[in-house]
Amino acid sequence: MGERPARRSTAGGHGEYRGGRAGRRHNDRSKRSETSEHGERGGRGSQEGRRGRGRRPRRPGGAGGSERSPQRRSDPARRVALEVLTRVRRDDAFANLLLPELLGAADLDRRDAGFATALTYGTLRLRGRYDAMIATCTDRPLERIDPAVLDVLRLGAHQLMGMRVAQHAAVSTTVDLAADSCGRGAATFVNAIMRRLSDQDLDTWMTDLRQHAPDETTALARIRSHPKWIVKALRQALVTHGRSAEELEALLDADNADPEVALCARPGLIAPEALAKVARKADRVHDVEPRLGRISPLAVVLVGGDPARIEAIRDSRAGVEDEGSQLVALVAAEAPLEGRDERWLDLCAGPGGKAALLAARAAQKSAHLLANEVSPHRADLVRSALRAVPQDVARVRCGDGRDLGREEPGGYDRVLVDAPCTGLGSLRRRPEARWRRRPEDVTVLAELQRELLASALRAVRRGGVVTYVTCSPHTLETTLVVRDVTRRLEHEGLSAEILHAGDIATRLAPQPPAGAGREMLQLWPHLDGTDAMFCALLRRTS
Repeated sequence: MGERPARRSTAGGHGEYRGGRAGRRHNDRSKRSETSEHGERGGRGSQEGRRGRGRRPRRPGGAGGSERSPQRRSDPARRVALEVLTRVRRDDAFANLLLPELLGAADLDRRDAGFATALTYGTLRLRGRYDAMIATCTDRPLERIDPAVLDVLRLGAHQLMGMRVAQHAAVSTTVDLAADSCGRGAATFVNAIMRRLSDQDLDTWMTDLRQHAPDETTALARIRSHPKWIVKALRQALVTHGRSAEELEALLDADNADPEVALCARPGLIAPEALAKVARKADRVHDVEPRLGRISPLAVVLVGGDPARIEAIRDSRAGVEDEGSQLVALVAAEAPLEGRDERWLDLCAGPGGKAALLAARAAQKSAHLLANEVSPHRADLVRSALRAVPQDVARVRCGDGRDLGREEPGGYDRVLVDAPCTGLGSLRRRPEARWRRRPEDVTVLAELQRELLASALRAVRRGGVVTYVTCSPHTLETTLVVRDVTRRLEHEGLSAEILHAGDIATRLAPQPPAGAGREMLQLWPHLDGTDAMFCALLRRTS
């Protein structure tokens, strides 16, 4: 996870040369400024009082739009990273969707695009850690710092503490970015904070944050950059699934690591070995061969490169999908049932990765899949994902999955419920989710999950199997949902037995998952290298 200081080295165009020039400008500005190092005079410079009488004063560290430089000094890679952080905060944008768009528009070369990507995702993941550091460098509460300025500071902190950017370059380029985006007064404030941050290396900061935390949960939240409520939920999830709470720190660290890119070779459309070969041919940068999956027998794991270059991805014979996600979809397709095996249902099919795997496997078994999705946009994504599958195998329905149990009772042999959830199991891939979610979201989503699982159990016939899946290990979204729904439905005369998902996963996976010994399967990023997928199998008995 890069817990060692790395700020003494350089990063080419983002290091010594660029930072040296910016550093000289920054020193000159700081000497001339009449604003204190805390930015107490506000987001604008000292001329504000003489030129802006009668204007409403701005918050310290504010945007100061009229003070923006006529000519930009910050580099495009850092501006792209700041734009992503801004739109994630302001518009609830998804970084994984927005960043490629902005990189394309900026026309960055491969090196600068790589820098912008590492800066963006690293900052989003470690925001909590950097906020704790920044808070110790100012007597102003973080909520009183202009959000745009705080975004700049977070980017600067990550360059100091998490990237190979020289100290002076990290400081000076961050000051330039603040001047361009927020104004000269904000830049002075940023300069002061950045210099205080740079007074200590990462190890020293980690020690200080831990020592000054009121309790261990708060310490972990700050150091490992997760909200406290998520730290508590993950600790409980580990214990619920028979693991030691001592694994918590390793789990939190795994959430902060860059995930590998996993491809899924959809069965009958392309073999994993063939996919690995074409993936290697499409990667013009790296010399490392793609490897076959450890958790999914359909997976090909890339060291890098652009999956969009791979023809099998473009024509949907394969897709980009986490190994854990592939495995639970396979478990849904292969779980033992009683009687016919012809009608399959994916109750919450968007965006279509699992649906495409199921449809491809259904074609091999002469079965048919109904892919249901409530959102019209996501339903279109499902259709796109299914385009390589024979048309008579799968069809897409746009509607509420909670209605299908009532509309088609006992109509299906297999049902997959990949339920909407908090996404706490995929924080590696969606780092902003940890800051966007709230504890109350769990309660709302858990009720929806209960309704969807109940609908699925009504929609499956006796002897058929329902696979309940979430990309979250939170106990309220996983085991408790299963237990609660099965108890509720018993009052309707509908009963179900829980099958051993771990045994089935073991038969399918090249290497048994860490939790394969348990009835309800829970995957872990720090043990399996996958998202924290949960999977429960329920066979209807009456």
